[in-house]
Formats: sequence, C-alpha cells, structure tokens
Amino acid sequence: MEIKSNDNELLRKRQQTSSTQGMFTEHPGFSRMFAPNKLTIGIFLPLKFYAGHMDNLKGQADIVEMIDQRNFAAVWVRDVPLFDPSFGDAGQVFDPFTYLAYLAARTKHVSLATGSAIFTLRHPLDLAKLASSIDVLSGGRLVLGIASGDRAIEFPAYGIDADQRDVRFRETVEFFRNLIRLRKPSILSSLGQVEGVEMLPKPATGDIPLVVTGSSRQSLDWIAEHSDGWLTYPEATADASGPRRLSEKISAWREKIPGGIFKPHMTNEWIDLVEDADYPRTPLRGGYILRTGRKGLIQLLEEWQAVGVNHAALGIQFASRPPAEVIQELAEEVLPLFPSHAGPNPLYTKW
Repeated sequence: MEIKSNDNELLRKRQQTSSTQGMFTEHPGFSRMFAPNKLTIGIFLPLKFYAGHMDNLKGQADIVEMIDQRNFAAVWVRDVPLFDPSFGDAGQVFDPFTYLAYLAARTKHVSLATGSAIFTLRHPLDLAKLASSIDVLSGGRLVLGIASGDRAIEFPAYGIDADQRDVRFRETVEFFRNLIRLRKPSILSSLGQVEGVEMLPKPATGDIPLVVTGSSRQSLDWIAEHSDGWLTYPEATADASGPRRLSEKISAWREKIPGGIFKPHMTNEWIDLVEDADYPRTPLRGGYILRTGRKGLIQLLEEWQAVGVNHAALGIQFASRPPAEVIQELAEEVLPLFPSHAGPNPLYTKW
C-alpha cells in the first residue's frame, strides 16, 4: 500500500507513543478490560443458544444491562453470517455490529467486544465504517476480536477463495487500519483503491484495538507484531495442566512482541456454574464445557491470571441454571476478586 508522507509522520508518532506509554491507554474499552498481570471477566453472548426459534434470546438485553450495572469488564458477540445446522451454532443470530450498536444504547460502561468479526468475509471499507460508528456512539468502548473464519460454508456464499483467506486477512487488517487512523489515506490494494477522500467518523480515540483470534492462519511472529492482543483457546480447564500449557503459548508469543510493549492475552470457556460452591471442576462433552462450583472457577481464574491471561470471557449458554441467577452469583462472589479496571470514562457526546 502507498501512504502519503504526512500520514507516515502520523504513524511514526503513533508508534513512538505505543512503545513508550503502552497501547490504547486512552481507549475506554481497552483500558477497562486489560492491564499487565491482572485478569478481568467478560460474558459471551448469547446467554442461551438458538434452538430453532428466537424465544431463547428474549430479554437478553435486560441481562446485559445487569452485566453493565454489576461492573463486568465486557460483553462479547460472535460473527455468524449463516446458520449451518451441521455446525450447530447460530451465535446471537443478529448481525454483530447491529447488535452491538443496540447494546451500546442500553449500556453505559461495559466494553463491547467481538469474538470474533470475520475479517475475510467483509470489505475493509464496510468494517471501518461499522466499527468506527459503534466506537463513537459507545464513547470508545469497542474492542474488535478478529478472525479469518473457520466455517467452510461461508466462503463460497461470499464468493471468496477459502484457501487465500490468510492473505485476505492480512490485507484487510492493513486496509482497515489505514482507513480509521489516517486523515486522507492513499491505498492501493487488491481489495480496492482509495485516494483523496476520508473515512468518517474516526474512532473516538483515533484507533480501535484489533485482537487476533487463534492463529487466523498467521505466524506467531505476525500476530506478535501486528495484533493489539491475542485471544486463544484455553487448553484443558479441569486441572492445572491446561493453564501450564497456556503459559508456554503466552510466553512464546510475548517474547516476540516488538519493543516489549504490553499486549493482552484473552481466553474463554463455556461454564455450567452449579449451586454447590465446592463442586469440583469437571469436564463435559470431551472438555468443551466445564461444570464447576464457584470455588473451582475462582481457582481456574487464578491459574489463568498467574500464567499471563488478562481477560476471561465466560459463556453460560450451557448452564443448567437461569442466566440471571448465574450472572448474580458471578457478580457477588467472583467478580470482586477480578475487578474491571478504572480507566478513562467513555467519551459520550449527545449525538
């Protein structure tokens, strides 16, 4: 890509700031979720899986308001364009950007995160416009988890070569960042050309964090250099062996981060939090779900924090108890041990 000289100077100053002060220190969403050597808690949506009708999703935004009021760090939504019954997961059904805009209007503090936006399936112009709009309307609370996609049915539906999604992912990230960061970007890419125009609005703080999910078919070196954080699977969660393996993964990645700046690591787990606080950590469905009492969950979160995880996104879709009841117990008994960070307040304007 070509970049004009004045934009090169802007990028140079941004890089200097990142290397000396850390990344996104003024971004409300990022700062609420992430700090070195600390772990915060978020909730993955939907709270109940789609089961052939939309009734399971009724009242979900009311509980998201509760999540916001009880001071959880983030709510997460997934990007699932098409429901594939053989895959068995429709996400929260609504388009993630449309739904986050709705949740932005229903909440005041909680960070709004995608886990993850499929950057290979959407054009960077549309991604930049959608993401920047939500970031501004939410006062700077958007954190973008991004991925290259893993549902085979989606790529032919979009007319995209799945075998080239690693290249398209990298190009989309670069195109997206130039659009949201630069006043008048000059872009020449296989995805399009931009010259003499500006993408509006710009993000609330001038940038939006991009968290790479899994490998997204990229090398560890690329993720260390080009991501603003890394979201990976948790390994085993029923005992300490999984966190030990996770520690090796996180350490290998952080050793490759240029300049030693702080970049956060995230992981997630689907939990069935039972009423018995002493119920042991028990894997279900081959380890896909963790059934546990709150003491076991706290122990797992402590293990994750010790090995360098900075945020835990918990999904309760498989919980045997009502969602509001699980959220209430998490808020009262677990969240005080892993509080959200006090950072810059959202930058609200009466639009």
